[in-house]
Amino acid sequence: MATTTRRTTTALVLAAGLCAALTAPLATATEPDDLPISRITLYRSGVGSFVRQGSVNGDADIDLRFRTDQINDILKSMIVLDLGGGKIEGATYGSKEPLSRRLASFAVDISDNPGRAQLLDRLRGAPVSVRTSEGQQEGTVLGVEFRDRLHPEEDVVDTEAIVSLVTTDGVWSSEVDDILSFRILDQNLAAELNKALVALAEHRADNVKTLDIAFRGSGEREVVVGYVQETPVWKTSYRLVLPEKEGDRLTLQGWAIVENTTEDDWEGVELSLVAGQPVSFVMDLYEPVFVERPEVPVPTGAGARPRTYTGGVAVFDKAASADRASGGREMEFRAKAGTPMADARILTESSARDTFGDQTASLADAMRASVAAAASAEDVGEVFQFTLDEPVTVGRQQSAMLPIIAGDIEGRRVSIFSQNDSADHPMRGVEITNDTGLQLMPGPIAVYDAEAYAGDAQIGHVARSDDRLLAYAVDLDVDARTENDGSSTVQKVRIVRGLLEQRLTDRNQVRYFFESNDQFRERTIIVEQPKLGGWELIDTPKPKEIAGETYRFEVEIGAGEKGGLTVTQERTRSESMTLLDFDMGTLLRYSRDGKASQAVVDAFREAQRLQSLVGDSQRALAALDKERNEIGQDQARIRENMGSIDRTTELYARYMQKLGEQETRLEAIVNAIEKTTAERDSRQQALNTYIAGLNVE
Repeated sequence: MATTTRRTTTALVLAAGLCAALTAPLATATEPDDLPISRITLYRSGVGSFVRQGSVNGDADIDLRFRTDQINDILKSMIVLDLGGGKIEGATYGSKEPLSRRLASFAVDISDNPGRAQLLDRLRGAPVSVRTSEGQQEGTVLGVEFRDRLHPEEDVVDTEAIVSLVTTDGVWSSEVDDILSFRILDQNLAAELNKALVALAEHRADNVKTLDIAFRGSGEREVVVGYVQETPVWKTSYRLVLPEKEGDRLTLQGWAIVENTTEDDWEGVELSLVAGQPVSFVMDLYEPVFVERPEVPVPTGAGARPRTYTGGVAVFDKAASADRASGGREMEFRAKAGTPMADARILTESSARDTFGDQTASLADAMRASVAAAASAEDVGEVFQFTLDEPVTVGRQQSAMLPIIAGDIEGRRVSIFSQNDSADHPMRGVEITNDTGLQLMPGPIAVYDAEAYAGDAQIGHVARSDDRLLAYAVDLDVDARTENDGSSTVQKVRIVRGLLEQRLTDRNQVRYFFESNDQFRERTIIVEQPKLGGWELIDTPKPKEIAGETYRFEVEIGAGEKGGLTVTQERTRSESMTLLDFDMGTLLRYSRDGKASQAVVDAFREAQRLQSLVGDSQRALAALDKERNEIGQDQARIRENMGSIDRTTELYARYMQKLGEQETRLEAIVNAIEKTTAERDSRQQALNTYIAGLNVE
């Protein structure tokens, strides 16, 4: 039987990253075998580490109850310590055999949800009593036959099931659809079917499992159980109050939202909130895993002699084990002292009364007086952690909002305008500098301007000393307008390896125009301009900062005045094209403007001359080929006419003479084509050689 005492304990380190100082007094258990939760650490990765601690006397079994879906996390992470010299005998829990395998283990297998015909077929050899519309029949199930049945009038084929029983009068058969009911006469077999149905019902209702931890020892001693399980991500929300006077510090209040979705009340637990995100996963360790084994036929050969194997021996550090068992080595883990928040104000009760009594007190003063940070912050290892100063009580299935940050923070009012917003007004915003000494977690921020609600903002993770912009409302008092202009200018033209290369300068210019209608307050407008990859700023004021792929510029505008900003980005790039595809007129214009040298123009002209020679040869070839085709067509006409006239006529003789002249011309054309083709190829080769080796600046 387990009891609890009120005394401090040593620390427990969980493998999943839990490192907590177990110095809180022990709570009184409500049940003899209860081990109350003393410490909880919540992470932003959806898990929490839980520490239960208490004392036992002699041999004790402690039962811990968990939801079935939590068992895998418990089996993966649980650590059990007996700090008074006792030993842990082990932890036992009800096994979770797969339902299908469990149902298949009964004499009547219903794992695949069989119908009546399948169930009767699985009862082969069992005595049953069957009732149909024609009466009662008893016998032993011979089997169920399935056969197709045709309905001619509907041209439909379905399957009918015929069950056969061996009776004292012979084999009796009936369609399963005609059976009104049947009863298993074998009481043991009927009991097996009922057991399978009970197992099915238990599986549906199996929501909670008990883990029995066996402690063995003598005397009263302290025990600790730690584990990691799934929990909701703890969240943060903030309140930010802007001062009435320019230059005054802003007031920041931060709350942690935690949710107890477990089946246990968190009563007086030490609660820590960690900003880190440890790797966590779920592995099914609860459900038994069975490996399929091959079925091997019974050997019929000579018998083999049995073999024996030497047993394996696990190696332990006996000295360390003895030291742990005796409790002689005390392990102590203490967190580093928390870093106090800069200018944090933790007011006494009397000063709070004084503030509330002053009706002229500002919202910021009232907030400072009402809520003080109830948590200390510290770096624990490589993570940042908030630890609540006082024990926390949160009932099961309840949530709580706890103050973790309260004090002042450096900041200033700004307006924020982004070209991507395509808006007519900038956003009202704040630029804060995290000089709190703490890390700020992501969350929403409700912004108050003096005592009036001004809007909502959202903040990401902000490390110490980092700046962050917050936008909470549209600044309707400032009108904004943008103008965009882009251009490309050729700077130089040259010839590189026979290609005409143009070096161009691209320019992107955005002009911002702002007009303030606020006659009482000046404006600092932070302009966000996309940073184009490979481009450089020219003729532009130096940006205040670069945030990722965004430039941030500052524009100061007086009350009721106008202001603006011009952001110009420029890049140089090259374009290449085939030399002879370029236009001579454009090249001459570039030459007059000093963008192309005379050498480039001369080289281009020479390439054009060589290309024209190739063109002359090509045109000559085209003319010869055309003439040859025309002669061929004329010869075909003459031969067709000659076939219809007498060979002794004068016309026939004229046709023969003309054919002879044409044949002579065709021979000359063939010779000319060969010569011109060779000439063209030679000229083309000369052109290609000239261009390939052409490099002219």
